[in-house]
Amino acid sequence: MRSAEVTRNTKETQIKISLNLEGGEVTADTGIGFFDHMLTAFGVHSGFGLVVNAKGDLGVDAHHTVEDTGIVLGKALFETLGDKAGITRFGSFFVPMDEALAFASVDVSGRPFLVFDAEFEEERIGEFDTCLCEEFFRAFAFNAGITLHLNTLGGKNAHHKIEALFKAAAHAIAEAVKLKGEGALSTKGVID
Repeated sequence: MRSAEVTRNTKETQIKISLNLEGGEVTADTGIGFFDHMLTAFGVHSGFGLVVNAKGDLGVDAHHTVEDTGIVLGKALFETLGDKAGITRFGSFFVPMDEALAFASVDVSGRPFLVFDAEFEEERIGEFDTCLCEEFFRAFAFNAGITLHLNTLGGKNAHHKIEALFKAAAHAIAEAVKLKGEGALSTKGVID
């Protein structure tokens, strides 16, 4: 069973995430309604079991909670994959959401990188600052050890654009971590 439970406690946040690549319960409780909605969408669209419990210094703003959740989710994905032997490694996916269109492409390479090409006309969605979308995915990609490209190819409504990005990332990652063979899909013989 490819699963992990990761906890991270700092003076700013206390976060616990359970991730199961084979499926399971999906819930998110971060105190940030829109972010909970995005994490739930990520869990549902990836087909992963995902339970997120986060408490952060929301009296300051949502930044620490969102970024640290990305760190913990990235660490959980990294832990579930072990030596990455047998995974498909690559995944790409487009998601349309009304007027918005998003694309995600991932390489579970062991070389963390994020390319984020999206702009949002609205600065906030509820208590979620739209600039935190990039912060979340950067923290996630670097702690998961993946190369992640995210693009919005159209759209005006920030809610639609961000939701399409989360769903596209979920589908691309789900494809990349599917078991395909025995060894590492790399000319080096290992993925690190």
